[in-house]
Amino acid sequence: MASEHTQTFTDGNFESDVIKAGTPVLVDFWAEWCGPCKQRAPVLETVVRATKGKVKLVKMDIDKHPSIPGQLGIQSIPAVFAFVNGQPVDGFLGALPESQVMAFIERVTKDRVGGEEQDLLKTADEALAKGDAAGAADLYAQVLAQDSGNIGALAGLARSYVSTGAIEQAKQTLALVPEAKHSDPAVAAARAALEVTEQAQSVGPIAELEQKVAANPLDHQARFDLAVALNSKGRRQEAVDNLLAIVKRDRKWNDDGARKQLVQFFEAWGPTDEATVDGRKRLSSVLFA
Repeated sequence: MASEHTQTFTDGNFESDVIKAGTPVLVDFWAEWCGPCKQRAPVLETVVRATKGKVKLVKMDIDKHPSIPGQLGIQSIPAVFAFVNGQPVDGFLGALPESQVMAFIERVTKDRVGGEEQDLLKTADEALAKGDAAGAADLYAQVLAQDSGNIGALAGLARSYVSTGAIEQAKQTLALVPEAKHSDPAVAAARAALEVTEQAQSVGPIAELEQKVAANPLDHQARFDLAVALNSKGRRQEAVDNLLAIVKRDRKWNDDGARKQLVQFFEAWGPTDEATVDGRKRLSSVLFA
């Protein structure tokens, strides 16, 4: 019954293969003389294979290695124990049909499997925040390989594409998000990042815009375009400075356009970004001074 998710183990490798395993483990206790054990084996193998690596299956012959079964109090076989985070959490005796074995696995591993995806998402978010868009995209893709409808992963992958300039791929990824999830904060952030990136394609070079602003500090459109261009180059603080300058001088300009652009920047950057935190404070001090 050996496969990439199944192996035979002994008293000697119990700690490495079960206790310290990085995934939940089903331990199948059996013996050569046990007919029901052999009948059940294909069912366990099929169900574990269907989890696509989320669960590992190991076998222990209780006649050759009686120590561990003895510690667990196993008196009859077939017997299966589920280990999560190195601890036995549940088990069953006898041969169950495939549907019941799957239900058992889902019950005992639900929190752990979800936690793995969350850990992977967190790592991907951190990689993207550090500027490793390619690495983040790979991690988001791993999550989507397990759960194609994961909204956080779809939004993160779209943002990764935006960061690398793959605009069309970002649009295609966001198109996979169900309409009911369009207001999800992660999706809204990805869409905002896409929109501000596209805006930057329609403004002139930074040097030209700076010359226009220097020649006429009240040229709000030139200053607005300069902020958009600066943001596209990662110069967020300067982008905030220029938009706040417009808000201070003429709050109503272009239907409150400068403030709205700031809010879109904050959404695209994320709530914990330093430029967002500082920018929101500064905007509030201007609006409520």
